[in-house]
Amino acid sequence: MKHLTGLCNIPASDINSILDMAAVYKHELTTTTPSFKPSLANKRIALVFFENSTRTRFSFEIAARHLGAGTLNFSAASSSISKGETLSDTIKNLEAMQVDAFVLRHPSSGAADLITGITSKAVINAGDGSHEHPTQALLDMFTLREYFGKIKGLKVIIIGDVLHSRVARSNIYGLLTTGAEVGICSPVTLMPPDVSRLGVTIFTDLDKAIAWADTAIVLRLQLERAASGYLPSLEEYSINYGLTDERLERIQKHLLVLHPGPINREIEISNNVADRIQPPGYSRSMLLEQVTNGVAVRMAVLNILLAQHTGIV
Repeated sequence: MKHLTGLCNIPASDINSILDMAAVYKHELTTTTPSFKPSLANKRIALVFFENSTRTRFSFEIAARHLGAGTLNFSAASSSISKGETLSDTIKNLEAMQVDAFVLRHPSSGAADLITGITSKAVINAGDGSHEHPTQALLDMFTLREYFGKIKGLKVIIIGDVLHSRVARSNIYGLLTTGAEVGICSPVTLMPPDVSRLGVTIFTDLDKAIAWADTAIVLRLQLERAASGYLPSLEEYSINYGLTDERLERIQKHLLVLHPGPINREIEISNNVADRIQPPGYSRSMLLEQVTNGVAVRMAVLNILLAQHTGIV
């Protein structure tokens, strides 16, 4: 595996290798005084973010530093991009500064695949348009595997704006590849056309979707969707597709809940569901556990890809 631009064509063996290595890193991260072999010492990783990010950017930076690598933080607003420089020229110039890998977030779908044809260095997609966000899906999968002890056979429902979600796409590909059953639940206006050909189960009724599932991945609703005509109103969306205690209690369903963040409280998920990390209640939130797991997963991705490119043992 030379790059990680998506999970669409990644075999289960590669996914499991990443998750297995992440488990080793997670164990060390949770010790009192974590200590890691500086396997990426003297390596430089360019964090090239054209969109705002908290969890993804910081976790990549922390992951790199745990492994001994240095990071270069690129800001489009303060770079030559603001003067009209192209993405291709930006990448070529950064490579000329002897960086060893690129972590790219970009608003255009396919941007990460584009730069794999420009640079000989490792490329990691940190989210490109509505295309994919592979490391988010990997940390979601790691969270599920750690909690349930497996992925194969799990019924995972993805709730929300699947049409525009790069997180949903990567999770669908990765979960199906590793043997999970995947369902999606959203209003028909936010359902991708022909999505059933991927082998997912389609729901428009959230109660039925929850009753079917072992766990839920709740997507952030982009608030502009109501203004764009995809939804009658945010209030109606919350009533029909918001995950709340009242809904779970009504159908007597205990549910593990994931969310990629940031969350819109009291729209796609209630405060109680988002914040509950232990009983009592019908849900258990894994939101902060996902953030912790993101560091371990991104350490694994960086180590594996840089090993492929530089021969690191």
